[in-house]
Amino acid sequence: MVAFTLNGKSVSVEADDNTPLLWVLRDHLNLTGTKYGCGAGLCGACTVHVNGAAVKACQTEAATIKGAKVVTIEGLSPKSNHKLQKAWIAEQVPQCGYCQSGQIMKAAELLARNPKPNRAQIVAHMDGNICRCGTYNRIIAAIQRASQEA
Repeated sequence: MVAFTLNGKSVSVEADDNTPLLWVLRDHLNLTGTKYGCGAGLCGACTVHVNGAAVKACQTEAATIKGAKVVTIEGLSPKSNHKLQKAWIAEQVPQCGYCQSGQIMKAAELLARNPKPNRAQIVAHMDGNICRCGTYNRIIAAIQRASQEA
C-alpha cells in the first residue's frame, strides 16, 4: 500500500513499491494528464512535482512517494487557469501537445524557485524536456510571459 497526498488530497494505492509513479497515476488513479514518453527518464513528458521538485514519474518508484506531496498537471490549477497554462495558450505553444503537461510542470518548478528568470535560465532549466514538434521558442516565450504576470 502506498499512501501519499495527490493534488491536495490523501490517497492510498495498492501498488508494489517498485511500480513507477507514472503507472500509479495513470493506471491506479486514472489521471492521464501525465504522459508516457520514453519510459527511461530522457524526455520529460511524465514530469510531475514531488514535494515541490520536478521529477520524472517514469523513473520515480512508488516506495519513494510514501507520505510525499505529489502534484500533477491536473492539480496545478483545478480550473486550468495557472499563469503558465494561460501563457501557453496565448503563445500558441502546442502543436501535437503530447509533451506539454511535462513542459508546464517543469516550468512551474522554475517559476516557483525563480519568479523572474532570464532567457538563459529558462533554457538551462528546461533542458531535458523534449518537444518532438520543436516549439522551444514558443515554450520560452510562454515562460517569459508567465513570469511577467503578478
